[in-house]
Formats: sequence, structure tokens, C-alpha cells
Amino acid sequence: MRGTTVLPGTPDLRPRSGELPMHRLEVPDNAPPFVVGTFDQVGPLSRAAFPHRHTFYEIVHITAGSGTHVVDLAHWEVRPPHLGVITPGQVHHWADAHDLNGTVVLFTDDFLLDHPADRDRLRRLADRPWSTLDPRAHGQTERLLAELVDEYRSGGDGAHTTLRALLHVLVVRAGRLPETPAAAPPAPARAGSVAEEFTQLTNRVDLDLWSVRAYAEHIGVTPGYLTEAVKAATGRTPSELVRQARAAEAKRLLARTDLTVRQVAGRVGFADAAYFCRFFRREAGVSPGDFRRNGESR
Repeated sequence: MRGTTVLPGTPDLRPRSGELPMHRLEVPDNAPPFVVGTFDQVGPLSRAAFPHRHTFYEIVHITAGSGTHVVDLAHWEVRPPHLGVITPGQVHHWADAHDLNGTVVLFTDDFLLDHPADRDRLRRLADRPWSTLDPRAHGQTERLLAELVDEYRSGGDGAHTTLRALLHVLVVRAGRLPETPAAAPPAPARAGSVAEEFTQLTNRVDLDLWSVRAYAEHIGVTPGYLTEAVKAATGRTPSELVRQARAAEAKRLLARTDLTVRQVAGRVGFADAAYFCRFFRREAGVSPGDFRRNGESR
């Protein structure tokens, strides 16, 4: 996906006033959009203590340390071993983190080309991005990540394919962990591809798509077809998911930026701040102002 990776040492994009930093994956020229290593090997941004977003996925296996991992509005206490998943567009940071140790896996959507169904698994994992591992799951994860690291470092013939295969196993096993939602049944091919593209786009806040019609035009289908395809694949309507995406982005901006309520309304597609406030109260149960003061969940 163009713009999701940069060459090592490329300066971060300067966010617009009031917006959060957006980090892109740093990979050498002609290298695959994939990185794996310890926190120290990946770099200081792997422990970033300030709210930010990614253009890439991150899977982190925590084996030691303390503190809190904040993903969107939820606070997850660090009591290793854990497996965490952050998807593109989510806001996260580490709070009061000390002596973090473990393995960090970073990759873009492009790297999933051999296993496109993993995108759905990762989106479902994002609903509960923090899992505590029992001894068996911890051991399996540790061994699998050691293989990923070894393959990544060796860079031998067929390494890219092997890395994708090992990553696929990691994602599938993460999806089996307790309290992780099961995968949805597959939809027919065309409808499934439309639904998949739609769900990917709901994470792209940079596109300013805030209505079902806008999504349909961007994908190149009618709103009616989009509704049928998404409902068949997810059991929910595009309208529900668009409202959810708008509310989630508004919560992120209210909790993590200094934008005014009117500015937040504009960023999520509302020209009328009063209408936005009514929408937000309906979706979140509180006003934007009350949410900003009291809305973070633990």
C-alpha cells in the first residue's frame, strides 16, 4: 500500500495541527514490508510513550516488564506473558512502562497477500487487542517468534514466503486465544471482496469517507449492493459500521488531542457541531465534553 513504508531514517510526517503522529514502517529499498525483533532492535518508537497511529500492523509478545499499554481508550496492565495486536489507524502508546522485553512484529497490509483472510482475523483481534497467555500458548508463541526472527535474519532463498507462512500461523493461533471472536463465515467471492475492501477502508481515516454513499462511490458499487455485501459478510449493515467508525475516531480525537468539539466534528464529517453532539451522545451515551473529561475506560 503506497505511503505505508519509508526508507530508514525518513523523518516522520508532521501532523496537522491537533492531529496525532502517523508512523510509517521503515524498511530498506526493495525489502518486504515486514520487520521483527526485540524492542531494542526495532527501535525507540516501539516503546513510544505518546499517543500515535501506524500505517501498519503490530503484534507484540511481552515476556517481561511493567506498566500499561493503552490502545484507543482501553488501558491494559502489563503482567507478562501477553500477546498484543494493533491494527492500522488505532491509537496506542505505553504508559509508565519499565523494562519491557519481548518480540515486536511489524508488517503492512501488502504483506498479507498470501493469506488475505488474515486481515479479517486481525480486525477481530483488534476488538480485544490484549491477551494473557497460559504457559502452553506462551511457549508456542515464543518458539514461533524465534523461527520468525531466525528466518528474517537469515534472508535465505524463499525467506519472504516462509515469513508470510509463519506470520499466518501466528495470526491464526492468536485468533484461537480465549475471548477472541471467531472468524465470520466466508461470503460469496464478489460480495466478499467488496465487504473486505469496505472494512479495510473504515480504518482509513485519512480518506474522509463518512457515509455509505461515499464508501460505495469509492469502491465503485451502488449503496444497495454495498449494503447487501457487507451484511452477508459481517451480519451488520454498512450504516452501523460507518457510525461505529465515526464514533471511534471522534473518541480518539477527544481523548488524545486538543481539538475543539467543533474541530472534531469537522474531522469526522459533521458540518454542524450541534448535530455531531447529538450523534455522539446517541453513540457514546454522554456528550463530547463529558467524554473528554471522564470517558477513558480501563
